Amino acid sequence: MKSDIEIALEAELEPIAEVAQKLGIDAEELDLYGKYKAKLTDELWERIKERPDGKLILVTAINPTPAGEGKTTTTVGLGQAMERIGKKAVIALREPSLGPCFGLKGGAAGGGYAQVVPMDELNLHFTGDFHAITSANNLLAAMLDNHIQQGNALGIDTKQIVWKRCVDMNDRVLRNITVGLGRKADGVTREDHFIITVASEIMAILCLAENMKDLKERLGRIIVAYTHEGKPVTAKDLKAVGAMAALLKDALRPNLIQTLEHTPALVHGGPFANIAHGCNSIRATKTALKLADYTITEAGFGADLGAEKFLDIKCRMAGLKPDAIVLVATVRALKYNGGVPKDKLGEENLEALRAGIVNLEKHMENVAKYDVPCVVTLNRFVSDTPAELAFVKDFCEERGCEFALSEVWEKGGEGGVELANKVVATTETKESRFHCLYEDGLSLKEKMTVIATEIYGAGQVVFEPSAEAEIARIESLGFGSMPVCMAKNQYSLSDDKSVLGRPQNFTLHIREVYVSAGAGFVVAITGSIMTMPGLPKVPAAEGIDVGDDGRITGLF
Repeated sequence: MKSDIEIALEAELEPIAEVAQKLGIDAEELDLYGKYKAKLTDELWERIKERPDGKLILVTAINPTPAGEGKTTTTVGLGQAMERIGKKAVIALREPSLGPCFGLKGGAAGGGYAQVVPMDELNLHFTGDFHAITSANNLLAAMLDNHIQQGNALGIDTKQIVWKRCVDMNDRVLRNITVGLGRKADGVTREDHFIITVASEIMAILCLAENMKDLKERLGRIIVAYTHEGKPVTAKDLKAVGAMAALLKDALRPNLIQTLEHTPALVHGGPFANIAHGCNSIRATKTALKLADYTITEAGFGADLGAEKFLDIKCRMAGLKPDAIVLVATVRALKYNGGVPKDKLGEENLEALRAGIVNLEKHMENVAKYDVPCVVTLNRFVSDTPAELAFVKDFCEERGCEFALSEVWEKGGEGGVELANKVVATTETKESRFHCLYEDGLSLKEKMTVIATEIYGAGQVVFEPSAEAEIARIESLGFGSMPVCMAKNQYSLSDDKSVLGRPQNFTLHIREVYVSAGAGFVVAITGSIMTMPGLPKVPAAEGIDVGDDGRITGLF
């Protein structure tokens, strides 16, 4: 079969204005970025905002493995399949980061015959949203350092600066740096840090803001530093909000593209789920709900990360209620969790499947905690045997969970019809009684402990002394009622990425805590997770090229 980018480049795309017409969007409600990309105008939202919502379907997965799960592929394929069974559907996805595109993971447009296109443009600069977020983040950093250089009227303690610069690239040497070297005019010498753009609070704010007014209010609440007396200093104090908002004005609006089968897709925002909150923008999701009968959205990495944050942060803040959750797994990934090496995953091994399926079982149990109907889908590979497929199907149905096979990678929408029918039937016959996992009134440590024990399966949580101190400060400043965004590795339910399957009664270590006051949540960093990843020994960038005809190759 052809590579993803070969399939994407050979696709016949419809002009984006024609794709928009399927949703009743007029030409004047689009700002075109070429033939096949557009941003939606604020006027569109004003016209449709009083419409009733369609049904919201969240696609999540087991913990990712080198064998692949195909969560985005399933999301795209399910949207295409909905159209094939006569349902009006919109896909709502995150934008890809350049970090994994050039690093290890690759792009985020789906795969095979279930992709959003133009795939190459989406995975690279797209409509410039990430550049705007990076610029706004670094403008605030520059204004902070300039304020200190110009006399420091706010009394900022340079040992308590918490705002970090960012770049949308995996660049480990920028994690810890020294700035202000050189002459006196070059600034105050101090330690500084970089994070990847998708971990920036600006990214989270963009994805959680309802409109420009809300965006500016959130930007103003960003805490950049503390004074010698411990008083927080905000972006509003630095008078940076207006200029930051100007940079983000266009980035705030959702982007419209299409799938290989011309199903509309709103792709907007892109926080990672392991180090940020992992969901696309509230604006994109709410717009999709007004435009279609079914909105198919995803949350990053496994259900322990993306789905938990979608449900406990995004839905809590936006008042969203998912009607069903699709939980994606593969036979290969389950066998990998059962101890099979990557080069042996194509061989039938029911014993390893039985050992590894406990990872899927834990995610099924976690979804059930939110009282949302669940459909497990197996993203089928050609090496899967009938016995293996039957084992997983029986395992799910014995536990009262709906099950469907998915072959969208190979067959596009046609390969997702079984799944689409199952999802529609589930939403029509089972009621979602969605509720969050924890209440706002719990203390921050209690919230972190609930997530660690209920979702991850930890036996206890250990807080480093610095984390304990920061929690106390955050609560004293009045932020204790905020939800918690756990930064944890994606490969294991625990904070040790090497522990596969279903670890139980382990100790989860929280080593750092900080408040994202503008985003509206508190971040807890566990284990050895980094907010600035590094490139692997052989980065994907080595295989990417542009031919003499201008066609990009190597983007998976």
